[in-house]
Amino acid sequence: MVTAPTNITDDTGTVVCFVSTMTCTNGIWQGLNPLSFSLPLLILQNIVIVLVTRVVALLLKPFHQPRLLAEIIGGIVLGPSVAGQMAVFRDVVFPPRSILTLQGFGHLGLLYFLFLVGVEMDIAVIGRTGHKALVVAAASMVIPFSIGTASSFLLRNFISKNIHEGAFVLFLGVALSVTAFPLLARILAETKLLNSEIGRISMSAAIINDLCAWILLAISVALTGPSGTALTPLWVLLSGVGFVLLCLFCIRPTMWWFMQKLPEGQAVSDFHVCLLLGTMMLAAVMSDVIGFHSAFGAFVFGLVLPNGPVGVALIARLEDIVSGLLLPLYFVSNGLSTDLSKVRDGRTVALLVLVFVLASIGKIAGTVVISLFYTMPLREGLSLGFLMNTRGLVEIIVLNIGRDMEVLDDESFAVMVMTSLVMTLMVTPLVTYLHRPLRRLVGYKRRNLQRSKPDTELRVLACVHNTRNVPSIVSVLNISNPSKRSPIFVYALHLVELTGRASAMLIVHHTKTSKVNNNRKPVASLIGRQVQSEHIFHAFDNYEQRVGGVSVQTLTVVSPYTTMHEDICSLAEDKHVTLIILPFHKQQTVDGGMEPINSSIKVLNANVLNASPCSVGILIDRGLSSKARMAHGQQYSHRIALLFFGGPDDREALAYAWRMAENPSINLTVVRFIAGDQADVPQSPATTPPPPTAQDSRTISIVTDSTQEKQLDEEYLNEFLLGNIGNESLLYTEKVVNSTEETVAAIQSMESVHDLYVVGRSQRDAALTLTAGLTEWAECPELGPIGDLLASSDFATTISVLVVHQYTGGPLGRTGSTTTEGSTRPMQRRNGNESQRLSTASRAWQAMPPELSVRRNGR
Repeated sequence: MVTAPTNITDDTGTVVCFVSTMTCTNGIWQGLNPLSFSLPLLILQNIVIVLVTRVVALLLKPFHQPRLLAEIIGGIVLGPSVAGQMAVFRDVVFPPRSILTLQGFGHLGLLYFLFLVGVEMDIAVIGRTGHKALVVAAASMVIPFSIGTASSFLLRNFISKNIHEGAFVLFLGVALSVTAFPLLARILAETKLLNSEIGRISMSAAIINDLCAWILLAISVALTGPSGTALTPLWVLLSGVGFVLLCLFCIRPTMWWFMQKLPEGQAVSDFHVCLLLGTMMLAAVMSDVIGFHSAFGAFVFGLVLPNGPVGVALIARLEDIVSGLLLPLYFVSNGLSTDLSKVRDGRTVALLVLVFVLASIGKIAGTVVISLFYTMPLREGLSLGFLMNTRGLVEIIVLNIGRDMEVLDDESFAVMVMTSLVMTLMVTPLVTYLHRPLRRLVGYKRRNLQRSKPDTELRVLACVHNTRNVPSIVSVLNISNPSKRSPIFVYALHLVELTGRASAMLIVHHTKTSKVNNNRKPVASLIGRQVQSEHIFHAFDNYEQRVGGVSVQTLTVVSPYTTMHEDICSLAEDKHVTLIILPFHKQQTVDGGMEPINSSIKVLNANVLNASPCSVGILIDRGLSSKARMAHGQQYSHRIALLFFGGPDDREALAYAWRMAENPSINLTVVRFIAGDQADVPQSPATTPPPPTAQDSRTISIVTDSTQEKQLDEEYLNEFLLGNIGNESLLYTEKVVNSTEETVAAIQSMESVHDLYVVGRSQRDAALTLTAGLTEWAECPELGPIGDLLASSDFATTISVLVVHQYTGGPLGRTGSTTTEGSTRPMQRRNGNESQRLSTASRAWQAMPPELSVRRNGR
């Protein structure tokens, strides 16, 4: 049976014949070419498109360019401008008979993407940023629109003929003034400005800008529609207004009613998702029927959907396939229409580029003027101007509609697409340059606990990934003895992974004013991670109100795990933090074991340890918060054990334990481990080598690092014991061990009555023989040998562990050999009064038994 061929005519006027039933091939063994059938050809095109766009994305990744730009460039590369120059590639991969199918799937991807963009937009953000975003949006749109309007009278004779003059003015004005909201959101994420003040203003202004652009574009489409009666444009506009009102006053209340009926925490069913997608397609068809572009209907329908569980479910289920497979088809169909070889009229090109440059300068200048009016720094004003000059998908849609309506010819279309692409490529490097971290000439001084004064404010950056981390972090803060004399300022930082998905963008909220009314219930729009953030912030706010001597500021970091440590360390340095507390990457199971949550968290903790500007603590939680609740109910005192081997990290752990020991509800046990070959030497201040005298300036003292570290350990231990004379809640003991096995046995023999172990991450060289075997078999090297042992599932399953790492980097060298002011001096240099106090401590030490119990006397 022979099927009659069907004829179509492509854009060049060529008649293409094909058989309408040739969808799937029957196999190459029948002598048929698989690429002659539509489905195998479409699959091949999809494979080529995905490969090319991903390669371009990898090439642009070092420059922090978003993937949307890579897909636009990939479409141009596959078009007649580059790969299409090869006749074999053009005829085999993108033959004319396949363009219709490719454009159909591409426009379907466009509809879904713009629907998701509408869902992603939160109009309430505009109200939270105030009238500043409205003024910025107006300034960034009015000036370039005016330039486009003025230049349209000059360009009309070169670009477009026999077209309604008003439509051409609107098309050119919209093309020059639009800001691409989807691309802007991803650029803000790449430049780590998504949660900043400039990020909130630019996002809000871009939403306003996009809404105005769609309205003007709808009017332009109505004016340039097929010729009919004189009232046709009026009927189109009235129908569009009716469609928008229907969505606002019928569909939106229905969706709100549906969200109220949905039980909290219950997932949206597949039936509801399919129903919404079908309704979205119906809205797109209605928009196309009344004379608007179908993309307008999909965007408006997504915009009126409330930000809630329904929106997040739609984004989570659609975004990967839409952004990964369908949307690149649209960019390729756009690239197939962008033929740079047709650009031959130099005068037209020069005029278009000049107009684009002038419009961009006007857009940036207007934004800078408004930012200066609101007393924003010039750097932020320039950054805001460049961000508002972001172009991309929305402008390509406008230009495609203009070309389809014959408002633009192919030459002008290609020039405007390339000019828009170049300007958008410049945004990320310029904004990154303007927001590069300025080198601080003078850093802050209290970078670790050992060098912090006891009567000063302790600044802690407490990081949490989810609500499960909050109780244990709060318990650690609570036993850190916050008081009016030594208050604690807590920066509670919610860490949210940014995957480049729109669902991650929805987490952006107003955390700058983080004081939340405790009586206010979480709004319905805050679901998923947003509800989690709300609960986390409520918990820290309640802790601040319940405990005296504590101030809390809640913040959010939205970043990929690979670069999240940069945000944490930058925030710690900006806030002059002394200690960063990180949750462990494993959590305890019901049977007492430890299961990993996310392997990326382990890498994050290691990166923070390497790059931190202050001391770091990693908390392994094994029910510390439950014991804290028991303490409130039964007057139960927390029992904390410090394992001391020696070295900077152990001294930092001792400094933190010292602060905890000042809390009346804390019982602290300090266990010092001594190598067997050193046991014969009395570990007391009396054996400490005397400080060098100034009798002969020609005397040269040679002190090895191991000897100096040992001396620093002795001095700080003596200072600790001297400051805690009379503290009955302090117990000091020493254990002599000769090997790793004896070390493990000694730790296991300790009573399991403690709630928390505090240990240093690494030990000094002299103690390495006691932990050598542990280092070789460590599963989590970021915890150090002792911390890894205590965190293993084979060890105690009821005791939490805090692993402390002391900051020893920076231009000042090792903190153990620096003063609080940052000037270098040997630790053994003491003035007369201090030496006298140490001598007193030495005599007190010698008079005490090995297990020391002293009454607290202040630090």
